[in-house]
Amino acid sequence: MQTNLASWASGTDLGNEADAILRRCVHCGFCTATCPTYQVLGDELDSPRGRIYLIKQVLEGKEPTQSTQQHLDRCLTCRNCETTCPSGVEYGHLVDIGRKIVDERVERSWGDRTRRTLLRKAMLSPMFAPAMRLGQSLRGLLPQALRRKVPERRDAGALPQVGHHARQVLMLAGCVQPAMMPTIDAATIRVLDAVGIGARIAPGAGCCGAVSFHLDAQDEAVAQMRANVDAWWPLVQDGEVEAIVMNASGCGAMVKEYAHHLRHDPVYAQKAADIVALVKDVAEIVAPHAELLRARLPAGMRAAFHPPCTLQHWQGLRPLSEQLLADLGFELQSFADKHLCCGSAGAYSVLNPDIALELRDRKLGAIAAASPDVILSANIGCIGHLQSGTDTPVRHWVEVVDEQLRRAAQG
Repeated sequence: MQTNLASWASGTDLGNEADAILRRCVHCGFCTATCPTYQVLGDELDSPRGRIYLIKQVLEGKEPTQSTQQHLDRCLTCRNCETTCPSGVEYGHLVDIGRKIVDERVERSWGDRTRRTLLRKAMLSPMFAPAMRLGQSLRGLLPQALRRKVPERRDAGALPQVGHHARQVLMLAGCVQPAMMPTIDAATIRVLDAVGIGARIAPGAGCCGAVSFHLDAQDEAVAQMRANVDAWWPLVQDGEVEAIVMNASGCGAMVKEYAHHLRHDPVYAQKAADIVALVKDVAEIVAPHAELLRARLPAGMRAAFHPPCTLQHWQGLRPLSEQLLADLGFELQSFADKHLCCGSAGAYSVLNPDIALELRDRKLGAIAAASPDVILSANIGCIGHLQSGTDTPVRHWVEVVDEQLRRAAQG
């Protein structure tokens, strides 16, 4: 694709990066076939190719409008288009650039600004946990739209002492997962303990930055990234941990991009690169021990695995994860359109509920045809979103493995 950037963009870091990405696009349109929003809305401007044209026009000097902003907002950032693209267009980075530039030039309505700010601050607030517990205690009384955002609370169970293990890893505390689904972290610690690995959380580490980054606060997100690097760096530098383990693929995808987001920071660029080299999804850590765990697990369970977009398209870990689950004895059931987004996409399901719910129902309809006993996934957002539309249990796979190990130990 030929480009002619406006003077204000030419020669800048963002302009140079965007220009290199744009020039790789060959207009082929393969991306439209795998774009969830294009499949739902049927509008070329709600496809990757259409959004690429919109961003190109802005970078070449055309003033963006609220319509431009809306088309970029509707993107799920699932990056399915990147998996499909034969030219290797880094669409995810391009849409980040486009959103940042458009948001600087197009003022959102008061209502939209307020909604995004309140959502961001609520999710990152220390009051989120007590508010979630209150919501869970009153869940039966909540309106349906709110009830589907509040998961039933389950007991996380006792945690083992793991300091004696020779192998040690860090876990990310995150922002909403400890309050919404504490069983995921607890299960991760117990499963890693079962294979001789101790997991701990570094004081000072918090949200990965994804919430702020995708809610018009990219500078705030970068500050959160630096804070996590600072929290992890002493343990990484001293060689006390061999990996930083992620059990939410959305967080893992974001942390694996720290080196990209901090590449121009003279203080943090190398540290971020060193951190990224240690980041592993929990499936990557558990996979070498599948045979050991399988010997302690009962007969296989009929399961459908929904691979989150941040796992399969951002990190390319769908094959490893599915092989791990098969090695652990799960009877994985195939279903249609496994590559498509379920509609959760972080805060997307709150900001664009109609599209999100249609994608959810499409996904659940495809899964239902396989008649699984349980739906497995690897990201809290997908788990909560899917569970809101089905009576079939939707769980993080590590939770189910943990439950099976505990039952086996009890009898």
